[in-house]
Amino acid sequence: MCNLYSETKGQAAIRAAARAMRDLTGNLAPMPGIFPDYPTPIICTGEDGVRELVMARWGMPSPAQVVFEAASARANKLRARGGSVDFAELLKMEPDKGVTNVRNLASSHWAPHLALASRCLVPFTSFSEFNREAGGDIWFARGEDRPLSFFAGIWRRDWTGVRKIRTGVETIDAFAFLTCRPNAEVEAVHPKAMPVILTEDWELEQWMLSPWEEAKALQRPLPDGALQIVAKGVKLDDA
Repeated sequence: MCNLYSETKGQAAIRAAARAMRDLTGNLAPMPGIFPDYPTPIICTGEDGVRELVMARWGMPSPAQVVFEAASARANKLRARGGSVDFAELLKMEPDKGVTNVRNLASSHWAPHLALASRCLVPFTSFSEFNREAGGDIWFARGEDRPLSFFAGIWRRDWTGVRKIRTGVETIDAFAFLTCRPNAEVEAVHPKAMPVILTEDWELEQWMLSPWEEAKALQRPLPDGALQIVAKGVKLDDA
């Protein structure tokens, strides 16, 4: 599971590569370490149909059953200590850390997010897969110069819920990116999965503009040899 990546190219490069006509990010600094729930840039389609660069937080809302089970477990612990429980209120305030990586697109939970308006591009320059035996965080990129690439993502505008107990109810824009089986380089470190990576102009356009029956073909690994390890054992890819 990829829960750490970097984006160190300027916003002008992102806009040009993704053909974004509007930039709502302000002054976008390099981000050598992006973690779950961080606000980070994505390319999406605005409500008026214009492609735009915006900030969103990494982690789509979890399935309702996952949140319900977490709240139930919390309620049981409170009852075991002799406390009274207002389960409806507990459920409302149950933190949802969000889903960062999405694999099973046949799930009914993700079906509403596969339409054109819910697709996004997530710019990145490198990503990390953790493997303790291999040295900790293992950073992959398409080259030592870390060329700009994009994850195939989905997003949701104006989600209202709780991410952290201390911050309470918030309304945020949220996103996640797709994963697939790994290619050879990633499999050696993380056999389970890798992010869905788009590198060609036509791939970006197909993800953002094509019907789902065509766009879903992009959920596949990069060819073997397309990635290399560019750093090991560091939390930030500063190169």
